[in-house]
Amino acid sequence: MTRVPVGPPVAVVGTPGDRRVTLFAAALRRHGLPEPHVIAWRDVLGGADTGATRAPRVPVPAVIPASSGNQGPSGFPGFPEGALVRVESPGEDTAADALLRGPGDPTRVGGGATWHARFVRALEAVRDAVGRTPGARLANDVGEIAVMFDKRLCHARLAAAGVPVPPALPGPVGGYAGLRAAMREAGWARVFVKPAHGSSASGVVALQARGPRIKATTSVELGPAGTLHNSLRVRSYEREADVAAIVDALAPDGLHVERWFPKASVGGRVFDLRVVVIGGRPTHAVARTSHVPMTNLHLGGRRGDLAAVRALLGEPGWARAMDVCAAAAACFPGSPAVGVDLMLGAGRWEPAVAEVNAFGDLLPGLTGLPGGGAEGLDTYEAQVELLLGAARTAGHR
Repeated sequence: MTRVPVGPPVAVVGTPGDRRVTLFAAALRRHGLPEPHVIAWRDVLGGADTGATRAPRVPVPAVIPASSGNQGPSGFPGFPEGALVRVESPGEDTAADALLRGPGDPTRVGGGATWHARFVRALEAVRDAVGRTPGARLANDVGEIAVMFDKRLCHARLAAAGVPVPPALPGPVGGYAGLRAAMREAGWARVFVKPAHGSSASGVVALQARGPRIKATTSVELGPAGTLHNSLRVRSYEREADVAAIVDALAPDGLHVERWFPKASVGGRVFDLRVVVIGGRPTHAVARTSHVPMTNLHLGGRRGDLAAVRALLGEPGWARAMDVCAAAAACFPGSPAVGVDLMLGAGRWEPAVAEVNAFGDLLPGLTGLPGGGAEGLDTYEAQVELLLGAARTAGHR
């Protein structure tokens, strides 16, 4: 059956050609909708007043020409009239990363505070351009995106709403000496040290300190000159001088420190869940397992047996876990889709939210949970269904 296109034109601020943009465009096509207009982050960042220095330009296809939309005030391509504008991640584009953090090795750890400040200003520029475009509106709230990219603010918002989260040290944490003093005062021997504006476990340190013994587990590679770089190999440091060097290098960008939450395990591997909540409902989930505290798939984590986890939890426990994810997503009502990282505690399997991700829907090939309202749909198709439903509702008003 041929689908009749319904709803407004769609524009995406993202990285042309990357997986997020192409998967969302494919979902639009499968619903009989036209290709989205794509505005490259590097053009937004290079045109908006972010404080960035323009990186060398690289030709990028599929960016809409300025003449076809409402030109942004700072020179980046604008949006078609009446467009629904989806903001996507600026990741996987080294030119955008250089504009956000400044020039340097893309694998380096750090620069998060500069990245976040410039990203927020760019988000505001997008919001302002949408506001000047007749009939255009944002699909996701840029203020909420900014909060989700600050782990301290996100944790505080969740805690204030009664969402279970691990307790956190009051900030600021100024460096290794200050961290150890705060740990002693709190009576904590094990913590997770997280860069305030990091993602993909970049710079995250799982720290254990008992008397003279110390162990830091992290994907950070400490260079001979004290430089920090991301690595795909999780390693451990047991020399206090090395651990101090890592924490001291991370601290200027801001740290969020949580008490270590012992995760439940299945088959000898700790696990957590990435749950995508779309339109307020948990629709997709994947279990991530690992032999190390970080379960990220790019760091050697594996997709686990979700059915086995669900069976071990039992239906009441599973329902409780999904309710917690929905409650976390409800803290961001202007975000139609978020990814919730949910931990289940060892022993009693009590849930706690580790993070809420503004762009946590990249789970290629994963279809919806039974009874979740998105059976047979991937995360992007489910969001297009939500978009179409909203358009139909608006059309009947």
